[in-house]
Amino acid sequence: MNEIALSVLDQSTAGQGRSQDEAIRETLALARHCDALGYRRYWVSEHHSSDSIVGTAPEVLMAAIAATTTRIRVGSAGVMLPHYSALHVAEQFRVLEAIAPGRIDLGLGRAPGSDRLTAYALNPYANAAEEFPQQVRDLMHWISGTPLPEGHPFRAIRAHPTGPTKPVIWMLGSSDYGARLAAHFGLPYAFAYFFGDGRGVEEALHLYRTSYRPSADHPRPQATICVWALAADSEAEAHRLLHTRAHWRVGREQGIHAPLLPPDLASAQVYAPAQQAIVERLRAKSIVGTAPQVGAKLRELAQGLALDELVIVTWTFDAAPRHRSYELLAAEFGL
Repeated sequence: MNEIALSVLDQSTAGQGRSQDEAIRETLALARHCDALGYRRYWVSEHHSSDSIVGTAPEVLMAAIAATTTRIRVGSAGVMLPHYSALHVAEQFRVLEAIAPGRIDLGLGRAPGSDRLTAYALNPYANAAEEFPQQVRDLMHWISGTPLPEGHPFRAIRAHPTGPTKPVIWMLGSSDYGARLAAHFGLPYAFAYFFGDGRGVEEALHLYRTSYRPSADHPRPQATICVWALAADSEAEAHRLLHTRAHWRVGREQGIHAPLLPPDLASAQVYAPAQQAIVERLRAKSIVGTAPQVGAKLRELAQGLALDELVIVTWTFDAAPRHRSYELLAAEFGL
């Protein structure tokens, strides 16, 4: 197996005691850093009404990233399509394609990226989640510039601006649903491995590959996973930094999405037995350590799932250790 390519998923995490707008500017700085390091893609997420993950508008972030980088692909992971009209998303991404021709990925998700009340506030007028497959079909036509089917009420409408290139649509998911839809439409597929510690990934990828229907743009299935990993100059430092994510995970299990704590403050927290069990499970499954240690685990994972690309998610309270983690992995994988 050839050396795998690495990409980035940035969730714009906010830290305790810091203004949330700092997280957005850090996303822009990290994107420039990873562009220089040789990462293949830089994807940004969409979440709402969260004090820990504050990237609410991936298309806006993407415009800034696309305008200030030179070679890296820039994408969404993803746009939560049920919140919006397919035409509006197509137009936004056609504009992004004009800013950075040949470098735009349009990752689509069906989950709300929030709680139900926030999802309702974003789109109170339709049961768009049930219409998601139709939305995807319409979006594919508008992105590609091909006419919608005969009899479609919007057949005469085109998404502008047009150009010689177009965004690449990816289907995102953490269950069989996204895998089936990606296979049906002949789209690349990204599994959110970090959501549930990888549960269901083998089944989803098998389903995607065995039921794949080739499309004009993608004659063969193309899959990746988004995996959480953290490298540091020592194993001890990596595990110290992991305390930040462990504390956040305990809160998430209780429905709390609070800003990230510094690792030393997070490590001093006293947990109830059930909470401590959450921390121990996270430590056991997390891909953390020195660059060779993390690299070995990532290679084993990629080989086991027959993947030639991994998308890396990394959280740290301070920006510097996260930048360092991506530097170490870039060197480890020869980017």
